Amino acid sequence: MLIGYARVSKHEQNLDLQIDALKQAGCEKIFKDKISTLKEERPGLKAALDYLRPNKGDVLVVWKLDRLGRTLKELIEQIADFNENEIGFKSLKETIDTTTPTGKLVFHIFAALAEFERDMIHERTRAGLEAARARGHMGGRPKSLPAHKIAQAKKLYKQKTTPVNVICQSLGISRTTFYRYVNEGEETPATFKEQQK
Repeated sequence: MLIGYARVSKHEQNLDLQIDALKQAGCEKIFKDKISTLKEERPGLKAALDYLRPNKGDVLVVWKLDRLGRTLKELIEQIADFNENEIGFKSLKETIDTTTPTGKLVFHIFAALAEFERDMIHERTRAGLEAARARGHMGGRPKSLPAHKIAQAKKLYKQKTTPVNVICQSLGISRTTFYRYVNEGEETPATFKEQQK
């Protein structure tokens, strides 16, 4: 059984084009969503997924790939779940049909590209950290200052004799981190004017 799913965003509020295409493709039942923000739930998609019967030859049909998932990762995870439950997937615009060998191949290529992209990001991050270490910089979040150094920073700040940038350099911390320590436990943070001193 072919099950259709149509979704529109705030920029495109008319479902007619998608619904007509899904009916023409032979969908017996069509679920719909109108989304106005990226974070909104999609009850129509949830209902469509609940309606699909595993191992019964059901196929979810969408007008375009981006109707099902907003990211390639999301799409691949959903299609992998379909494959495990022997549910087919068709995208009309991209002419992808996972019920055919060619459609399965196309999706395997997408999955391989997504994995390649993840590996490249990981490799670039690792190379960047190694290059930073070679220059003497340590990656990651800086360790917390010991209590006596925090007390020293607060004391110097209250005396107003040492410029903030000099205090930061001596402690090896940023201005943001410095003000976080200085204002810790106070009801009102330092004003912008005070921060400029």
